[in-house]
Amino acid sequence: MTKFAGFGRFAAAAIVLTGAAFGSAAHAQEISDAQIAAAKAAIQSLNLTSQFDNILPTVAERLKAQLIQASPNYTDMITATVDEKALALASRRGDLEREASTIYAKAFTTEELNAIAAFYQSDVGKKLLRDGPVATREMMKAADIWASGISRDLANESDAALEKQIGEQVKAQGDQAKQPAQQ
Repeated sequence: MTKFAGFGRFAAAAIVLTGAAFGSAAHAQEISDAQIAAAKAAIQSLNLTSQFDNILPTVAERLKAQLIQASPNYTDMITATVDEKALALASRRGDLEREASTIYAKAFTTEELNAIAAFYQSDVGKKLLRDGPVATREMMKAADIWASGISRDLANESDAALEKQIGEQVKAQGDQAKQPAQQ
């Protein structure tokens, strides 16, 4: 459930960022410190960048697995070294936060960012983040069921109408064939 909620936030952020990239490109603007601060608050309230917390640990684990596979006799040394180097790189996580803040600051005005932060820090905003993915999933299920029903009904009604029209056409052709040819 948590992964799905995280995915929902990621998808929302991706949609917003994509729209922002196309929408704000036409009017490039200088970014103020107030905009960056508001962007950080909005990003924090949306909990958007927490999904990136596992990047460094995942990369480190992958590297350890590769190195250990190549040199299994040095497992302890590899593990200690990669862990040490990963911890040293952890401070660079702030770079990603700054980049995310810059992206949001370019996409939204300070007032918009403050409004986003205020909403998502409110009880309703928190509830939307928490329960929105579940509601969206249920809505998608309902849409699938509705689409199946519409598809079934459309096919049945179309078949019945076509059967009637074709039947009438065949009957009319049969009636014409029975009439004596007039010369």
